[in-house]
Amino acid sequence: MTPFLTLAQATQPAVPTVEDAQETVGKFVEFLNTYGVPFLIQAVVAIVILIAAYFVGKFLGRVVSAPVIKRVDETLGKFIAKLVFYLIMIVAVIAVLGRFGIEVTAFAAVLAAAGFAVGLAFQGTLSSFAAGVMLLVFRPFKVGDVCVLAGETVKIEAIDLFTTLANTLDNRRIIFPNADVFGSQIEVITFHPQRRVSVDVGAAYDADINATRAALEEAIAATEGVLEDPESKVVLQGLGGSSVDWTCMAWANSADFLAVKQALTQNIKEKLDAAGIGIPFPQMDVHLDGQAQNA
Repeated sequence: MTPFLTLAQATQPAVPTVEDAQETVGKFVEFLNTYGVPFLIQAVVAIVILIAAYFVGKFLGRVVSAPVIKRVDETLGKFIAKLVFYLIMIVAVIAVLGRFGIEVTAFAAVLAAAGFAVGLAFQGTLSSFAAGVMLLVFRPFKVGDVCVLAGETVKIEAIDLFTTLANTLDNRRIIFPNADVFGSQIEVITFHPQRRVSVDVGAAYDADINATRAALEEAIAATEGVLEDPESKVVLQGLGGSSVDWTCMAWANSADFLAVKQALTQNIKEKLDAAGIGIPFPQMDVHLDGQAQNA
């Protein structure tokens, strides 16, 4: 029986002793002192850095964007605020990674490569973005202006970082990519507070020159909305194929341009009719030779 009991006792698990427990606790404490506490400290420092970077980024973003929003454009100011915030947060994240022993050089290289790839993929979009920044900074036109963009006469409704929104005079919405707007000719019709109204008219050859000029000057004087300064003019342009060509030039406020042009055109027709001066239309005289007449 003795050998059997000895073998059974040998196969039973050993009961932990006090010394074993103390050794285990000592190893755990040593592990905490070696790895746990420093890691915990680094984690707390990292969290503090990120929180501080968040508030600093928000504060600097507001400080930098405030004059831009006030003097230039609200959209551009908000974009600058976000740009400053994200730049500070990226720097903070790289600093945190460095504290944990992560190689930031390789991370920066990967980030640069990814940025290059994204830039190639969104080349057209980035061009519109850059053009949008230029439009907001240099402000060749503003919201509410009437402009000619890409051959369309439109009223500007909004200028975003990527697109310019506008409505045509017959109330169609057109969205222009900013790259197309900034890279082509821009005609701002309502830029100046005053515009010149020009109306071309042809008078009959048998009409007296001085009488025609007097009738046209009366038409300008009778038109409501015509400004006294600059001075209006009646210009003899030339001798056309079927008429003596004139141009009436009057100045009006930009907001009254269409109304003044319409009224001036009507007054010209009425004053010429009252003076008995005809407005000829193009004519063609056909001469037949003798053979054609006999045929």
